[in-house]
Amino acid sequence: MDEGYIKFNCDWEKTRPLHFSKIEKLNIWRQKLYEVDFLGVYPDGIGFGNVSQRSEQEKFIISGSKTGSYEALDESHFAEVLDFDIQKNWVKCKGATIASSESMSHAVIYQQYPHVNAVFHVHDLALWEKLLWKIPTTPESAPYGSPEMANEIIQLFKSTNVLETKLFAMAGHHEGLFAFGETLEEAGNVLLKLI
Repeated sequence: MDEGYIKFNCDWEKTRPLHFSKIEKLNIWRQKLYEVDFLGVYPDGIGFGNVSQRSEQEKFIISGSKTGSYEALDESHFAEVLDFDIQKNWVKCKGATIASSESMSHAVIYQQYPHVNAVFHVHDLALWEKLLWKIPTTPESAPYGSPEMANEIIQLFKSTNVLETKLFAMAGHHEGLFAFGETLEEAGNVLLKLI
């Protein structure tokens, strides 16, 4: 399985952990999604799923790479994405951990829609199979965490009703679903009402 590996060039400034106040509410939602198995770890040890919230303009805080296996996270498990470039396949971040492999997908959502303040990427096989192609769906040819995926997400926002559903599936990312909203609560509830 092609999971959990960072596919972009990352300029990571390793710093002290982010302040607790910056991650507190996001971490509460991460825990809720973990408890319903939307985030976690596969038997082979590869973690899946990530959560983010806008910190300012196009900057955002995201759970770090390889954190899906942790039952609970703290400040050291989050990074702040400061900048990105799809064409260069590049992400700049800071924090005690490196940003998630899905950071570029989160980034384009924040870039395209200033009113979006929370983005959650989860995995659920049954829901993915049920929703694939019935909700906005990225093509199978676009792998996770890639410029191709970022560009396909932009196309979804231009050509589908994804702003109404606030949910889309990724045909090229087995089990992968994205939800987003103006608040953490809105993004989270998009997912929880599917259970």
